[in-house]
Amino acid sequence: MAAAEHLTAKYGDGPWSGKRTEAGVRYDMRNASVYVARRRTKIVATLTLATKKPWAIDRTYFTHVNRPLYLTSMAVAPDLQRQGIGRHCVAAAAKLVKQWPGDAIRLDAYDADAGAGDFYRKCGFREVGRASYRTVPLIYFEMLL
Repeated sequence: MAAAEHLTAKYGDGPWSGKRTEAGVRYDMRNASVYVARRRTKIVATLTLATKKPWAIDRTYFTHVNRPLYLTSMAVAPDLQRQGIGRHCVAAAAKLVKQWPGDAIRLDAYDADAGAGDFYRKCGFREVGRASYRTVPLIYFEMLL
């Protein structure tokens, strides 16, 4: 929640402004794997991987693979961003996906100032397309493993 509030304060209201609901978290826990990164006792980041394609993803943009996983959400505590935690989480996710076994990570990111496109490029993801979903411009990314 803190990450969404931070983006809203910095960039204004947008699709990134949505607060997680208990129902949404329970859905993720039933249909995906939720990972947390800790620094001592504090949760500093979360990452969610799912085998089920999210609603906004159009498969036609991606390379054909047998077992893709989808990075459906990721957040780093605002006061700890730009310290390498996010990149470490993506690297750990790639290792987990290989062990799953999976052969690619796919995701979409907002194509806006509040989006994370540059971050995902720096982490080794390749842009494979752009689309709009309900007037929200998205960038599709994949990492083949």
